Amino acid sequence: MASGILLAVSLLTSFLIAISTFLASRILNSRRHRKRAIGFFHPYTNDGGGGERVLWCAVKAIQEEIPDIDCIVYTGDHDASPQSLAARATDRFGVQLLRPPKAVHLYKRKWVEESTYPRFTMIGQSLGSILLSWEALSSFTPLYYFDTSGYAFTYPIARLFGCKVVCYTHYPTISLDMISRVRRRSSMYNNDASIARSGWLSRCKLVYYTFFSLLYGLVGSCAHLAMVNSSWTRSHIEKLWRIPDRIKRVYPPCDTSGLQVLPLERPAETPVFISVAQFRPEKVGIFE
Repeated sequence: MASGILLAVSLLTSFLIAISTFLASRILNSRRHRKRAIGFFHPYTNDGGGGERVLWCAVKAIQEEIPDIDCIVYTGDHDASPQSLAARATDRFGVQLLRPPKAVHLYKRKWVEESTYPRFTMIGQSLGSILLSWEALSSFTPLYYFDTSGYAFTYPIARLFGCKVVCYTHYPTISLDMISRVRRRSSMYNNDASIARSGWLSRCKLVYYTFFSLLYGLVGSCAHLAMVNSSWTRSHIEKLWRIPDRIKRVYPPCDTSGLQVLPLERPAETPVFISVAQFRPEKVGIFE
């Protein structure tokens, strides 16, 4: 019996050593062959949201400031080509790139899809992003890794591959408000009513959220430069990542071309403004 256990432990140890050796060799080889390029990690290049506008504005800004450096887009859209990406930036967002970016296709995007994790979705997607970033950086290793989708758990992987890590965070994966609502047992989008009614389940979820926030802070602190889209996001990121000197507030780019063609003359009567905007329940803390 004892000899069987020793054999199993020996085999497991040998297997782990072999895997570790392989991974270390892969990382060292990728670090030696890093390309002078900026890799933009944006698995969903057809989501059409503000995050995609940030991506294309960032690519354009880099092309204008550093014309001789390549811009790479890591995308999970298999039909995306350099030409179609450039055309989408122009047609959908009015961003005219100087030249089409190169595309590196990702085939493991399912690991960051919400449907893959019916339970513990937040930690599941975060751990899945580690696998996806490994695929991305193994395929092409740039000098600079730029995350425009909020996958903070990929930052340590990018550092292992020798990249400088830059990110633009639209919204923290977990916020202090989310933890506070669980502690208060408030039923909301991130806290199901059945959990809020149960003291035992609320305590378990509080432990889960607290543990995840510590992990999120640890991986987020790996960013060399973190840009955030608002003072609200900056406040939460500073408290979680604890790298205030490396966090900059950069408001998201907006297309104002339509406003610029409006006449400056105004009628004498008092104008009436109608504002149609998106209400985000997760940001209700702003008004509390």
